[in-house]
Amino acid sequence: MTFRTICSSKIHRATITDANIDYIGSILLPPDLMDMVDIVEGQQVAVWDITNGARLETYAIRGAAGSRDVIINGAGAHLIHKGDKVIVAAFVLTDEAIQPKYILVNDDNAFDAWLVGGGPLGLETPESPKA
Repeated sequence: MTFRTICSSKIHRATITDANIDYIGSILLPPDLMDMVDIVEGQQVAVWDITNGARLETYAIRGAAGSRDVIINGAGAHLIHKGDKVIVAAFVLTDEAIQPKYILVNDDNAFDAWLVGGGPLGLETPESPKA
């Protein structure tokens, strides 16, 4: 049996709304986006800054219901700044095929489309992927 680390979840092109150096680590995400891509609170995530190329690992925390905030906290705020565009990705260790859940968000961090392959940037219609 071979286990592989597979990208299971991705929030693409989120806009950082604040960067707080004095908070103990993490990235705060809108709860509806976390639910859409199956990222749970406390889960390890990679954050890749599209604006400046910085890359880091941290853990996800849920924002307030209805919030569009994406806030980088702690040491990561030295690398990622307010206004930066980022990709937030989570991974799973598995020996089975999975159906990844990737979404594109707009400039206000609201859901825009599912990213599942095909077309420019892999854009598909904004419908839920098959389970």
